[in-house]
Amino acid sequence: MDKLYAPTTIRKIKEEHNFRLSKSLGQNFLTDGNIVAHIVESCGAGEQDLVIEIGPGIGVLTAEAAQAAGKVVAVEIDKNLIPILKETLADYPNVTVVNQDILKTDVTRLIEEHRMIGDRPARGVKIIGNLPYYITTPIIMKLLEERVPCDSITIMLQKEVAERIEASPGSKTYGALSVAVQYYCEVTYVTTVPKEVFHPRPKVDSAVIRLDLRKQRPVDLIDEGLFFEVIKGGFGQRRKTLHNALTGVRGKTKEEIAAVLAAAGIESNRRAETLSIAEFAAIANTIAGE
Repeated sequence: MDKLYAPTTIRKIKEEHNFRLSKSLGQNFLTDGNIVAHIVESCGAGEQDLVIEIGPGIGVLTAEAAQAAGKVVAVEIDKNLIPILKETLADYPNVTVVNQDILKTDVTRLIEEHRMIGDRPARGVKIIGNLPYYITTPIIMKLLEERVPCDSITIMLQKEVAERIEASPGSKTYGALSVAVQYYCEVTYVTTVPKEVFHPRPKVDSAVIRLDLRKQRPVDLIDEGLFFEVIKGGFGQRRKTLHNALTGVRGKTKEEIAAVLAAAGIESNRRAETLSIAEFAAIANTIAGE
């Protein structure tokens, strides 16, 4: 068989299996071998590592990962792709395909079930995937909020979302997603992937980012839940000043929020998009400490 990412191979597989791409599942197959290799190389998987792949499609990224890693577990929601994957990955005994919805999967348990490589536990756990645009954020936040025990998450996603994730305070793209992901991870923008290298071609470009899970959080928090409430409140009404946007958080009145901001050393007329993670933490800790 020709390379899995070749457009001719993709067409042949679709014809032989009478497979139709699902728009509802956001299926777009990558047709550039260099980018496939770049994703696997960027995740840093070695022969003692376990790779969890989200959405293998026809196995393009899976096959590349299987050549680098000790074991690959691919989670695919589309049952129509399972017989195709059985065929395309037949030469890779270190690959296991699981027909599940990643949003409903206990990923921590999945890792524990497959942690052994031969007679020893995996040295590290890497998560990779070409994520469907429509559920990118829920997948990322699920992995982070559930504290899935992995070293890194290397994913392809919509370029606009990648830019939001890596954005800095003061930029137009900086928002709640930026703060949340950067609280859990160090973010590296790996590469831009043009829409022309997908089948079918999406309307927008993609990007590859790597999220390295922090061993230690960048800020100390009294109440992590409150920290995220403050972020949500601040960005919920972007045009409003913090004084107005945070009114109502934990039942606080305007006057009480003004006092909180003063105690945290933050001017009440600032807006959420100008705040660093440390400043959001200062506000949350001030409220929690009252």
